[in-house]
This record gives sequence, structure tokens and C-alpha cells, in this order.
Amino acid sequence: MATALSVVWAVGSTSVPTAPLPLAVSYSLDGLTAGVEQLWPLAALPVALALLTYLIFRGEASARSASARSRRLLFASRLLVVTLLVVGAMGPYTVQTRETPGEPRVTLLTDESASMGAFPNATDDLVDGIESAGVPVTTATVGSGDESRLGDGIAANLRENGTVVVVSDGQVTAGRGLAAAAEDARGLNATVSAVELSPERTERAVAVAGPSTASVGLPTEFAVSLSGVEADDAVPVTVEIDGEEVRTGRLAAGESLAVNHTFEAVGDHRVTARVDGEDIYQRNDIFYHDVRVVEKPRLLYVAQGEYPLRGYLGSLYNVTNASSVPGDLDEYAAVVVQDTPAGQLGNVSALQEHVIDGGGLVTVGGENAYQQGSYGESPIAAMLPVRMGNATGGRTNIVMLVDISGSAEEGLSTQKGIALDVLDQLGDRNQVGVVAFGGEAFRIADRQPLEDAREAIGERIRRLQTTRGGTDIAVGLLGAADMLGDNPGTIILLSDGADDVERPAAVASQLGREGVRVVTVGAGDRVDEGTLRRIAEESGGSYFAANETSRLRLLFGGASRQFRGQNLTVVRQNTFITSGVTLTASPSQANDVAVKAGADYQVATGDGTPAIASWRFGLGRVVSLTAYGDDSGLDGLLDRPDSLVVTKSVNYAIGDPARSQTGVTDVSDARVGSRATLTYRGDERPSVANVTFRQVADRTFRGEFTPREAGYRDLLGATYAANYPVEYARLGVDPDLERLVDVTGGREFGPGEGARIAELAREQSTRVRSVRDAWGWVALLGALVVFSTEVIVRRVQVYRGRTSLTSGLP
Repeated sequence: MATALSVVWAVGSTSVPTAPLPLAVSYSLDGLTAGVEQLWPLAALPVALALLTYLIFRGEASARSASARSRRLLFASRLLVVTLLVVGAMGPYTVQTRETPGEPRVTLLTDESASMGAFPNATDDLVDGIESAGVPVTTATVGSGDESRLGDGIAANLRENGTVVVVSDGQVTAGRGLAAAAEDARGLNATVSAVELSPERTERAVAVAGPSTASVGLPTEFAVSLSGVEADDAVPVTVEIDGEEVRTGRLAAGESLAVNHTFEAVGDHRVTARVDGEDIYQRNDIFYHDVRVVEKPRLLYVAQGEYPLRGYLGSLYNVTNASSVPGDLDEYAAVVVQDTPAGQLGNVSALQEHVIDGGGLVTVGGENAYQQGSYGESPIAAMLPVRMGNATGGRTNIVMLVDISGSAEEGLSTQKGIALDVLDQLGDRNQVGVVAFGGEAFRIADRQPLEDAREAIGERIRRLQTTRGGTDIAVGLLGAADMLGDNPGTIILLSDGADDVERPAAVASQLGREGVRVVTVGAGDRVDEGTLRRIAEESGGSYFAANETSRLRLLFGGASRQFRGQNLTVVRQNTFITSGVTLTASPSQANDVAVKAGADYQVATGDGTPAIASWRFGLGRVVSLTAYGDDSGLDGLLDRPDSLVVTKSVNYAIGDPARSQTGVTDVSDARVGSRATLTYRGDERPSVANVTFRQVADRTFRGEFTPREAGYRDLLGATYAANYPVEYARLGVDPDLERLVDVTGGREFGPGEGARIAELAREQSTRVRSVRDAWGWVALLGALVVFSTEVIVRRVQVYRGRTSLTSGLP
């Protein structure tokens, strides 16, 4: 049996020391607390006792006075009345924990947007079922027509300790995402439940993916895909280019069709895909894609010998061969130099000006290149993304940023393991610090040389605990940047990505401009890869899954932490160079180089030596390809599927093949009702109705416009494609809705389970609370009863003749 006594004291304010006077006292026993709010009324008891003694017992007893016994009874009665009045003035109370019923109410959020057309209307039945169970219902629409602002709707209807029930497919096409709504719910201790829906009608949407710019005379590949619900049966798909049918096939939902086409004329070309089949909507049965075809880029190929790369490039580009770099490079989009020593490169100054002004450079290794070719002593060294020398490891400033928010609680042990694994990948020469974050950032370990602090930092990671509050990745990034200070470096973010992407992406973009790269690692039971990829990409960093952290050895490892893989290994995934690439080759040789700070480490050899690295130099782009074979050739890299990485490396160096053109150089494929952008190059800002232009670079302007109809449209002499709103492309139940329910502690209901929803509302309205009851009124009522009873008894004594005294006392 546990008891506790607590006293609140007041200290006198005079300069003379005084004994403290208690203001209140309470006593706890087995969950029940009894107490009084104030003790000062007790001071009235001695005064009342003295006064009653004087008034009742004064004078000597006589025949005309009450007996001693009667006086004692009167004294006791009046003392009891006074005592009860004093007790009532002291404010007696009790506090105990008990369940208290509330007022159950259900807030039903209904999605009436276009993507819900395939699902049955469950709202009316749910409302009837809930109200039949005696619980009132409030309904709110969170999506209609071409927009579904589900995240905004949920956030607007959340109440502290309350719940909302969502009738939706979870597809968000405008406003904040479900991850942001989850953070709002956790902050209010609110829950979000959902109604499980199954589509009953067929709906399909066709789409075309492929390049927006192609070169004349070269094969270009497009992918036609079909998404949908209740669309398992294959239906006919037709692909037209410039109005001529080029491919037909049959697709079911989830399948795609490859279309290869070689454009023979420069200019805008139209790729249109149509699907035939009965479904709800027709507007998403056709997709428009515009391709701008330009002349083959002109390349200068420089080599001292005969290599297969010359013929490979000649099949793809307009190539001029040379044994050294000439003084005039204006007509070339890029220069490719293979296995040529520095002394025979030619006009390196012209090459440097070419790259600074926006041209491209690809240096291909061999026995006469890089350190063997004395590049380190040549002006070309400054342009390259690699330095000559030991290729394993380097020294950089690193802050590990670990998510300890509420969303990471269930997987915190997993995240600690991943964090310790990441720590193990980092070379001893790196300066490493640790910041943890939830709703705010916390310094865990200051940045210091890892060779002296590896064990201490690991122990601090092991001791991490979750913090209350939401996930604010932006705050974490700013905290990590603060630890880096003015030093360029890298932030390694370990998180499940449960946050709205826009604000952290904006912070990451700013950090990237300041020379800080964010590398994200998916850590947790439910990882939002899209958010983490976007954050990494905005800063120029990379995303790694939890099982890919060994690749961090390539970026930040040291000589004591060697990497070994099979064949070539992609270090940075989903970059322009590595996206969609499959590598099977294993070149036998590689030049001894290290990737410079700030460069992109793209591909490594099987033993961790850099094979491909890239960076921006001036306005141009430079790629260093350092893996080669025994004959200084590319040893399998020109064979499929590896040849794609060579092509993409050259294309990266070329950059925008239309950069020398004027007028509209790029128009993104647009969606009806959504903002689209175009790029215009010229001496003056163009003026077009309903298009807002802003200058983004010298002689370069970017415009924004909103298409109102689907199809091909012309703007400033250029063609662009506008397609159906994205609402008609996102079909089926989004898995993020289930995640939202899980992380907020909600439940899932069937379309006919209105009674269960009402039961949930009752459960959540009944709370276990500490209830305070005041009992002063009982003491006051007792005093009134005692006083009234005494008076009545004395009146009865007089009435019955038992006393002749007017006081009624015998």
C-alpha cells in the first residue's frame, strides 16, 4: 500500500526569518488523493472556541438558567457547526483516476476525386450505419474533380486526442502529402483510420516515357506503359509517330511496350499512344509526347593509336578524328581524349577555354594516360574530376544525421545498426560528427578525426533513444550544416523519410549550392525512398538502401577499409550516367587516381578503384573514364549492356545539344491544370499571353504556363505536349494510406462497418482521467443540518413544555 504526503509552503517576505506557513496539504492512498486547498481557516477555531466558551458558560447556574448538561450539549453542537464551516472554508477535495464518458462523434472524410470513380460509393452506407449506432457524423469532402487534397483535408480536420476516418484511395495529387498529415496527427495525439476499398470498375491509363531530345539518324527508345485497376485483361495499344502507326500490341495493367525509332529529320516530332478498351474515362486513354530532334552532336576524338572506341563513337555522333587538340574547338559539342600523354595533347589552353565556355570533355584511360601520361604536371589536371595518386580514400568533413523521431521508434534498433555499419565504412582520416533529430536537432558527437574517436562515437550512437514529436528532416539538415560550419563536406542522413518532402528538399538544394552534399540512407521498417531520393538529388548526393551501405567505402573509405565487389560497381545510382545501366564487364586495368572532393564518383572497379567520375568545370562537364584492358582498349565496356554507360558518359559531357540555339530550347511535357516550364534563349525577354518569364542566366529565360486542354500545342514556334491531369494517372489504393493509419495508431474498416466505427468513437471518447471533486459543499451542508436540527429540537422542547426557558434548553 503506497501513501504519500505533500505540503505546499509559503515563505514570508519580510527580512526577519520566519517559520514557513503551510498553504495546502494532501494525502495519497492507493490512487486516491485527499487534501485541502488552504489551511488558514484553522486559525478561526481557537477564536470560535474561546467565544463559544464565554457565551455559553458565562454566569452562575440558577433556576432561570439552563442546566450544565444542556450547556455542554449546546457547546458541542455549536462547536461542530463552526468546525464544519471551517472545514468548508479550507476547500477539501479528492482526486482519483477513473474512466469518464465523453461525447462520441465521427468525422468522415470522403474523397470524390476522379480516381475514386472505380470504387463503390461507401459513404452513404457508412453514415447510416454510424448514425444507427447512435453516434453523430460530420462529413467533409477532401477531393473532387481533378484534384485530391487528402493531406490538407486530414490536417484541417484533426483535433487533439481525436480521430478521423478517411474514405479514399489515398492518392494525393495536390497540397501536402500524407507524411505531413501523419506528423500533424502525431503532434495532436490524434489517429487516422481508413475504410478499405476494393475497385469494382475497370479503369486504365496509358503513358509514354522517353527522351524529350534525340539526335537525327540515331535509334531512340520509348516505353509505353499501362496502369489501371480491374484491368488484368490485355487490350490493344497503338503507337503513332507523326501520325503514322509504328507499333501495335496488347497490354494489361502493369505491363509496358518498347518502341525503337530512328528520326530522319530535325525538328519537333510527335509520339502518341492510344489504348482501346471499355473503362470509365476516355481522357487518359491517349498520351502525347513531344520529341525535339537535333543534328548529331559534333565530337572531336583525339588519340595516338587505333582503338575500338573511335568506331563506336562514329556510329552515334558526327565525329572528327585528330591526333592532338587543335586551337579552334567552336564547332564541337565535346572532345574525347583516349590514352594520350600530356606532352602530345596539343592545345590544352584551347581545350580549357572550350570546357569553361560550356563544352564537354571525356578523358579515357590507358597506359599513356593520367599518372602514366604525366597529367599531374599538365594544365589538364585542373579540369579533371580525379587527381593522380592513391585511389583509396580521402579526407572530408562528414556529419552523420540520425533520425530518432517518433516515426523511427519501432525501427530504432535497426537504425542504430545501420548507423554503426555506416560508421564502419568511413575511413580514419575523415572528420566525423553525429547529430540526431526529431522535431529538433541534437548534437551527439562533435566533429573530430575518426581515427581517434571511432569507439566513442559508436558508443554514443548505441545510446540513442527516440524523442517525442514529429519528424522534421529540414531541421536536422540545418543542425548538421551548423556542425559543418563554413567547411564544405557531406551529410549522411539516416532516416525512414517520413516527412513532407518539399521543405527538406529546399534546404538540401541550398546546401548543395553551398558545397554540402547530402547522402541519404534508407533506415527503418517503412522507408519512403521517394522522399530520400529527392533530398539527395537536390543537393547533388546519392540515395543508398540499407543493404547498399558498403558502397560508402568507395566514397569515404580509407586504405584500411578496402572495398571488393564483382565486376564494375555503380557507386552513385540514378544519376544521368548510371540510371538504367547494367554492368557486367570487368576491365583488367585501371589508372591510379583518386576522386576529387566535390566530384561525382559514378562507377568503381571490382577492387574499389575509381572507374568513372564526373563533375562540372566552368560551364562545361568533364568525365574521367579510367578503367581499361591490357591493350588500352575498354575491355568489354563497348559491348552490350555495358556500352550504355559509355554512351551516357559522352552524352553527359555533351550536355544540352541545343545550347547554341536561340528561341525555345526546351518545353517540358505538361499536365492539364498544372504548371509547366519552358526555356527560351535570346537577347530579350519574350512576351507571350498567359506565360510569365524570368531570367535565369545570361540570355536565358524560363517561363511558366498552365495548359487547359490536352493535345499538342505551339508556343513561340515550338511544340509541346499536354496530357490528362495526374489525377487520372494514379489509380488504385496508395500504400501510403496504410502507412498513415499504422503510424497514427488508427484502424482499418470495411465499407459496411459503420457500427464498428461508432464503437471506436465511443472508445476514444471514453478517457481515463484524473478527476478532481470538491467537497466543501458537504461540510457547509452538514453545518446547516446540525444547526437546523439543534434549533428544531429546542423549539420542540418549548412546545412540549419540557422547559420554560425561551431558549428551549432544559
